[in-house]
Amino acid sequence: MEAFVLQQLINGLTLGAVYGLIAIGYTMVYGIIGMINFAHGEVYMISAYLCAIGLALLSYFGIHSFPLLIFGTLLFTIVVTSVYGWAIERIAYRPLRNSTRLAPLISAIGMSLILQNYVQISQGPNQQGIPTLLTGVLRLHVGEGLVQITWTKVFILAAAIIGMAVLTWIIQYTRLGRICRATQQDRRMAAILGINTDRVISLVFVIGAAMAGLAGVLVTMNYGTFDFYAGFIIGIKAFTAAVLGGIGSLPGAMLGGLLLGVAEAQFAGLVNSDYKDVFSFALLVAILIFRPQGLLGRPLVAKV
Repeated sequence: MEAFVLQQLINGLTLGAVYGLIAIGYTMVYGIIGMINFAHGEVYMISAYLCAIGLALLSYFGIHSFPLLIFGTLLFTIVVTSVYGWAIERIAYRPLRNSTRLAPLISAIGMSLILQNYVQISQGPNQQGIPTLLTGVLRLHVGEGLVQITWTKVFILAAAIIGMAVLTWIIQYTRLGRICRATQQDRRMAAILGINTDRVISLVFVIGAAMAGLAGVLVTMNYGTFDFYAGFIIGIKAFTAAVLGGIGSLPGAMLGGLLLGVAEAQFAGLVNSDYKDVFSFALLVAILIFRPQGLLGRPLVAKV
């Protein structure tokens, strides 16, 4: 039993790390403009296809070494998904920035459907996949059981932790991060002080899309299959993780993703995998009832 729980914990941390990477995009956009980018899940979906395309191109040119393959694929995917993030902000959000709050929400949902159908038409509706890139497994004896950790899961955890750590360092300790935090605290005052807030907002969309691109490569490596509808469910899960941790909080997005992944994996293993999604959203409802601002979010204070 101990080995089984530990195995599910490892599976949950791997899944939660991916949720956290995607949740960063939701929470950064919300922190800057106070709106949810519902096209963010489709950016993740597109990154899965870009991962396959990047691997195919590199293999075609004779590159078969795993470090070169994965580095080249990550670079290609992150750059292209960043362009998608920039385009979404320019098309779906910027023209409606001074409109009602409902207009950008509807525009983002429309952009999500456009991207979904664009991929379905261009790549086909059938499920696609890539071969296993990293073989091998670590086996640990725990009590009378056996815990298996694939090298792919080890790589996913390491890449996700490094990605989160680098982004946290950028936001906390660089001039770029200070500009983003100033815009988040008071966009109008930041503009008065000379900060180009439009450029900052575009940059936040680009960073969020880059994190989704990283997550897309990692998930595709782990599961090997994807389709044009892959972004919907995992996008909703990542949004749940962002709300769970505290929407607008970068550490909260990471924490929410890890907690959601672990809780979902344990429920699937110990209770019933058919209802793991129900459990995930029930957990969100419970958190919102007892702590509406999320685990690390700041409580709203009414202005008198």
